[in-house]
Parts: sequence; C-alpha cells; structure tokens
Amino acid sequence: MLRQTVWLVAFGFFALTSSLLAADQSRPNIILIMADDMGYSDIGCYGGEINTPHLDQLAERGVRWTQFYNNAKCTTTRASLLTGLTPRRNKTLLNPNMVTIAEVLQSAGYRTGLSGKWHLGSKEPHRPSDRGFDHYYGLLDGACNFFDPYYPDPPFKGGRRRVFAEDDEIITEFPEGYYTTNAFTDDAVEFVKESAQQPDPFFLHVCYTAPHYPLHAPEEDVIPYLGKYKQGWEQLRAERYQRQLDMGLLAEPWELPAANREVIPWEEAIDHDWQDRRMAVYAAMIEIMDRGIGRILTTIKEQKIEENTIVMFLSDNGGCAEIPGGEDPTAKPGVIETYTTCGPGWAYASNTPFRRYKQWVHEGGISTPFIVHWPGHIEGGTYNRNVGHIIDLLPTCVELAGTTYPETFRDEKIDPVEGVSLLKAMQSDQPQSELNDRTLYWEWSGSRAIRTGDWKLSWDRGIKEWELYHITKDRTELHDLAAEHPDRVEQMSQDWLAWAKRTHVKSK
Repeated sequence: MLRQTVWLVAFGFFALTSSLLAADQSRPNIILIMADDMGYSDIGCYGGEINTPHLDQLAERGVRWTQFYNNAKCTTTRASLLTGLTPRRNKTLLNPNMVTIAEVLQSAGYRTGLSGKWHLGSKEPHRPSDRGFDHYYGLLDGACNFFDPYYPDPPFKGGRRRVFAEDDEIITEFPEGYYTTNAFTDDAVEFVKESAQQPDPFFLHVCYTAPHYPLHAPEEDVIPYLGKYKQGWEQLRAERYQRQLDMGLLAEPWELPAANREVIPWEEAIDHDWQDRRMAVYAAMIEIMDRGIGRILTTIKEQKIEENTIVMFLSDNGGCAEIPGGEDPTAKPGVIETYTTCGPGWAYASNTPFRRYKQWVHEGGISTPFIVHWPGHIEGGTYNRNVGHIIDLLPTCVELAGTTYPETFRDEKIDPVEGVSLLKAMQSDQPQSELNDRTLYWEWSGSRAIRTGDWKLSWDRGIKEWELYHITKDRTELHDLAAEHPDRVEQMSQDWLAWAKRTHVKSK
C-alpha cells in the first residue's frame, strides 16, 4: 500500500512536471544574435563573397527580411532593440521609465543571458544585471582589442583601456590565444547547455563585436582571403550587386549609386597590398563569427531543442567608414599591436547597393540583414519584404513568450512600446499594413530621416537639406523628388520635428 502510495505520488509529480514542460513547449527559447558594424551585403546570403555557410543555411531554412532597419549607430540601436522605443536623448539611453526584453521575459519565467557587447553603461544601475540579465559575459564598452580586451587603444589619448566583465566582476587579464569572438561563442554555448537542462525557456542575446574595428583576426583565418580584394571596392560592389539581383534579394533592379563623396577611386588608393589585407582581415572576422554561430546552432541540435528555439540575426548598423587615427599603410591590419579600420572604400562596398554608411541615415547606414529561423513555424527559403525595425523585436519577443508588455515596472510608469510584433509577418510573406504604412524616425549626429509608407525624407548632415525619395521605387536614393512634392516635404519634416521634440533629439 505504501509502495502504491509512493508510486502514485511519484506519478503525480511526474505528470505535473511533464505538463509544465509541455506547457513550456509553447514558449520557445529565443536567441537574438547581432553583429557589429557589418554591412548589408557582407554575408553570402545577402550577396557577399565572404564564407558564411552557417548564416547562409540559416537563411535557406528560414526567412530573409529585405528591408529591416536599425538606428545607424551602436548605442542607439542597442537601446531601441532592448526597449522597443526610438532613442531618448534627455537622460541615459536606458531610463527607469523603459523596460527591456530581458526584464519582461525574466518576469515571465525566462532564464536570460547576454554574451558579448553591451555598450549601455558599465556601472549600476546601467549594467546588464541591472536590466534583467541573469548572466552576462563580455564588453561593457563600445570596442576593444580582440586578442586582449584590456590592451590600450592607441587612437585615444593615453591609450584608453576598455571595461570587460562577467556577472559584475571586472576582468583585466586574458589568457594566451584569447580572441573575443570565440570567447563570446564559448559563453553562449555554455549558457545554452545549462539552460537546456532547466524546465524554463531561455532568452539569449549574443552581441558579437565583429567586424567592428580594430581589424583583428588570427593569421590562419586571414591568409585564405589575401589577394581576393585586389580588384578594388568598385568591382567588389558591382559583383555583390549582381549577385543580389541574381538571387532575387532586391525587390527591383534599383540603380547602383556612384561612390560616396568620401570614397576615392581604387586606382588612386594608397598601397593596394595593404588595402587588400584590410578587407581580408575584415572578411576573416565575419567568417569566424559565422563559425561561432555554427557552434551555437550545433549545440541547439545536440540539446534536442532546435524545434523549440527561434534564432534571429541582424547587424547594429551599416558598414563603417570611420578612420580614427587616420590611415597608416605601415600598420599591419590584423595583429594585436595595430588599430586599423576598413575606411570609406570598403565600407562603400560593404553596404551594397545603398548610399552612405554607419552614422548616416540614408539606407546604407540603417539597413541590416535580418534572418529568422524557427523549424516547423517559419517556412524556409523565403524573402519577406515587409518593413521591419529593431523597435519591433521587443513586442515580438513578448508575443513569443506569451506574456504582456507592462504599464508599470519596479514602481515606474513605463512608456508605451512603439514597435509592432513581427510574429504574424514572420509566418507569412503577405504585406502587413501595420508594418508598411506606419511612420519610422531616425537621427544620429545631425543626420535625420523619416519614412512614412512608400516615402522617405532624408537629411545628410554634410548637405543640410531635405531630400525626398519614393523609397520602394528608388531605395538607393538617387532621385530626389523634394522639388516636385513641397507639401509632402513640409508635412514629413514637421512630423520629424515633432518626434525630435518628443524624444529630446537636438533638431538644429
């Protein structure tokens, strides 16, 4: 009788546990992966020649978004992605009246982790642990040496040292053979393994610093790319554009813009061997990141949670043309002692087929690849041409988690979310009016833009006048229609100014 009672109790516990686990099967694990300063056309499935087999396979088995937007800059993108709000400039980017994806999902029973770059504060109350992450490992700053994150950055006065940490413990020493991209992958893999053994679902945000400068990669990964870029950035851009057309990525055969004003002709560029090596290191950094993503995907399969895990991938802004410290062909790209960047020429090719780059809000600065993979829930090998934005990721994760966006959190009244859940659009390639007919806003360092439906108004901080484009017919922004539609320019510019006032953006 006692044995029967024990068995019944055990059976009841097993049944309850099984039902709880079964219930959690309806709440998927969520992995949100972000590259840093990677352009629209860098990876293979968006027209690039760089070897990215794991991202390419993810796209083939999932959906590729063709017009998905970020905020053109590391910090503002990260804040908007986490909060579902366009950036606020009155205080810090993460204010008490905002709630993050991690905070909402943590409150709903998710285990939450961050592997990689944070860049939203390194002290309480702005650390990842203060904003909903159970675990984090990585860079609290914006960029660092890939081989030794505590190595002083030469372009900064006195050689600035970066802030690296694990769960609030600052790290200043790194072992021989260390490389940040691999370390972030290692941490992410361990988080997946540990979380897979728990009854609750998990949210993992993997924020690689690749391919953000400084250009660093192990020599064995650089060598296969040496010589592949001696044709120059104009030819590379033309080849990527043709592949984009051939694969059907571009909705229309938009004209390919001429070089941005910062880009000199390849024939006039200094030291072609050095230029080739710059891009070879950049390509190696992306391939190493892709290899790491492959390890994460393999771990998901090994843990038998692939069908209950949605994986999303994007970049925080367009390819970067910045050259802090200038261009020095005597500085060998790729090694620990040097601090080199891609420069405007390669960034111009990186953002094919669009104009401009990081820090500008023409399409080259704000357009990102966006790949979504969820076996059994999302049809593979499709393009989605709906308009998406990073502010949509919080409401998407909230819907996936089966929870609600709070009106208050920690005794603070929370600003209403501005994004729209993408879940319906992810599962259908049909046009979604709530995504395509809305108004979106951008600003960074004097560059500004607003998109309403098919129309986009852009302001280049170097030109300082509004340009109007029919963005679906002319996404490469070549045919300025401002003079033909002055009323539309006036209305959209006033809408932008109202948004700037509301979000404390400087409008002068």
